[in-house]
Amino acid sequence: VLTEATTPAAYLGAFSGWRQSYASALHAAVMEAVPAFDARIKWGHMVYFMNGPALLVRVEPTRVLLGLWRGQRLRHIEPRLRPGGKFEMATLALTEGTPLERETVMALAREAARLN
Repeated sequence: VLTEATTPAAYLGAFSGWRQSYASALHAAVMEAVPAFDARIKWGHMVYFMNGPALLVRVEPTRVLLGLWRGQRLRHIEPRLRPGGKFEMATLALTEGTPLERETVMALAREAARLN
């Protein structure tokens, strides 16, 4: 656990530099795409719930991770999603300078919500 934050705002505020910028941009795009998501801190990072967990944003020392519980079904939207973990989880590891379009994040969020 990198932070003791208990709210998404506190989580985002616990980091700085490019990691904070990326995580904030991801959070904003996800919430704009699916305002009904219940964003909360779970398992030490931000998890977005709709009928259970749908996606996560996790800030790590050298990357920001975007994870989707049904991400293996979303590789047609973002082919860089890598399968792993339980269920149909897939993740995209972002390092400084990794390109990721806002529209792609929004499409992933909308589809993650729909699949839940």
